[in-house]
Amino acid sequence: MIVETIFSTLDEAGSPNFAPMGLVWGEDFVIVRPFRNTRTCRNLLRSGYGVASLTDNALAYVRCGLYKEVPGHFPARVIPGAVLEGACSWLEMALVSAEGTEERAELRCQVLHRGRKKDFLGFCRAGSAVIEATILATRLEQIDRRIMAERLVYYSEIVEKTGGENEKAAFRLVHDYVAKFAITPQKRGRDD
Repeated sequence: MIVETIFSTLDEAGSPNFAPMGLVWGEDFVIVRPFRNTRTCRNLLRSGYGVASLTDNALAYVRCGLYKEVPGHFPARVIPGAVLEGACSWLEMALVSAEGTEERAELRCQVLHRGRKKDFLGFCRAGSAVIEATILATRLEQIDRRIMAERLVYYSEIVEKTGGENEKAAFRLVHDYVAKFAITPQKRGRDD
């Protein structure tokens, strides 16, 4: 099962990078599958540590994934790492093996610590739609613009019907990001 998280790693200077990342979830081990040309991959391979924060805040996925913001955070408990301030719970992990393809790594991490601040209640349909729209927006150079527009209309209807202010603000940011890309086409490189 793949679970969407905000995954964080530290660079050489100790500065955190936060990126939405779907992880193959396990009890004692988690598989992280970043593209090899991302900061997430480089940092995890270099340092050997990462934190998977579970949050019910859809806006955090948009800000970290599309706008590369560094959200509020606090130090991990048992590894060098950063935990998303708004995390419901988190896993602190150490890299134990690295495999994969030339394009995408498959990094097996052992869970060393589980932290918890509050219950994760899940996402309303709007939160899930925002996350799907965010994932779609990270792949703009790979998706036909007509299909992109159709999907955004569909997600927009879900957000308007079922979302609160947080989800609506998050979707506006996704929409603005996509509109900017459509107006000024540019080759986007992965660097999360």
